[in-house]
Amino acid sequence: MSPNSPPEQPELIRGVGLAGATTLNMIDMIGVGPFITIPLIVSAAGGPQAMLGWILGAVFALCDGLVWAELGAAMPGAGGSYRYLKEIYGPRTMGRLLSFLFIWQLSFSAPLSVASGCIGLSHYAGYLWPGLDRTLAQRTLHLGLPGLGALEARVILMPGTFIAMATCALVVFLLYRRITAIGKLSELLWLGVALTVVWIIVAGLTHFSAARAFDFPPGAFHPSNAFFTGMGAAMLLATYDYWGYYNVCFLGAEIKDPGRTIPRALILSILVVAIIYIVMNISVLGVIPWRELSGNSNQQGNYVISVFMQRIYGNWAGRAVTGLIMWTAFASVFSLLLGYS
Repeated sequence: MSPNSPPEQPELIRGVGLAGATTLNMIDMIGVGPFITIPLIVSAAGGPQAMLGWILGAVFALCDGLVWAELGAAMPGAGGSYRYLKEIYGPRTMGRLLSFLFIWQLSFSAPLSVASGCIGLSHYAGYLWPGLDRTLAQRTLHLGLPGLGALEARVILMPGTFIAMATCALVVFLLYRRITAIGKLSELLWLGVALTVVWIIVAGLTHFSAARAFDFPPGAFHPSNAFFTGMGAAMLLATYDYWGYYNVCFLGAEIKDPGRTIPRALILSILVVAIIYIVMNISVLGVIPWRELSGNSNQQGNYVISVFMQRIYGNWAGRAVTGLIMWTAFASVFSLLLGYS
């Protein structure tokens, strides 16, 4: 290379195939969310008809996922939405503004997404070590904004807070390596996620009571305002649990044969996760009556699956599944931080 020639630009390695892309998507989607939101969705819908919320959430995710699949296959570079907005609206005109605004809002939303996984992990850790839920310090902050009124935020410091912080730090350490190694790590993490959901489903189905699972309240499907409001709330929570199906699009420059791999990974991950969520919810409702689920205390709702397994097999199973759910939450944070970076 001559002294006057421009330096070579570094290129990302296209080292993630269909299996790696699909598992990265799925461990992003199956975080701690579905293990916490089950009682919330049942409560919002007012009964086992909450399963419709999971189905509608999957349909919504698939419709949006097809749009992401088209964009990801057409523009398979790093950055996802940043790249799409810049190219669609022009890199020298509106595209510059819109892509900047996307990154600007991501600087707020991405840490919140990562934090939700870390906090969920620490909540389930509280089942193993109840002392982690002890409040060390708390403070309520007040801020008055013109036109918006008074805003209030409460800051709570618990021993579990340090577990959440350590989780994020460990994920950053693991991500500091080549994408081919990260692809292998994602497949290893997915094994733990798969083991968790399979055990929960098998446990529920082998101790299943159809009368308990499908104990619909009177007028459960009557098209009233309460029905549509409940379904809307259930679908909103379910949509949060499906979120992450687009993760592979942020890694477009590191995907093998992206024109084929990205759409397939998106569609496969949404369909498989939808089946897992629906079957898992039916399994839980077949063991724990929905009225008990919707009336759970906030503390018990933080680890409802641990209570579910404890009721079937005893204390050892509750502790074992808690460890697996913590693994699942960790895998989700791993995938989230990779995609956002």
